[in-house]
Amino acid sequence: MIETGDKAPEFELPSSDGTNVSLNGFRGRRVILYFYPKDNTPGCTKEACSFNDNLSRLKRNGVVVLGISADSVTSHQKFAAKYGLRFPLLSDESKEVLNAYGVWKKKSLYGRTFMGIERTTFLIDEDGRIRAIFPRVKVDGHTEEILAALKSF
Repeated sequence: MIETGDKAPEFELPSSDGTNVSLNGFRGRRVILYFYPKDNTPGCTKEACSFNDNLSRLKRNGVVVLGISADSVTSHQKFAAKYGLRFPLLSDESKEVLNAYGVWKKKSLYGRTFMGIERTTFLIDEDGRIRAIFPRVKVDGHTEEILAALKSF
């Protein structure tokens, strides 16, 4: 299980912008790494649009936003285009990164159990260390919660 202070697991994943993105490529910058269940669903859309709407405020705080789900690059491209998202969405269809960060979990809905992504955000510092973890994120107010946490490091 990943904890605050741990080195963030490294990864390289295909992005909605057609490139491969690695966490190492952002060394020296702070990163908001958020994991979300599925493109074009109500909660995930609201979360992505909130980050997008506040992107200039987040950038003023010296951070980069990266979203990760198990959806395909094509799905991410359509989702990003539909909502004008201005940050990369990364595709982890193999679920290797989801497992490395401990967000691929057994979930239940209406009495049915299944494996899925637990909505979680990690704040990663300039040295690649995890400075804060937000598990089981409630979308409403989450961006403000992140902005407040950024002031502590």
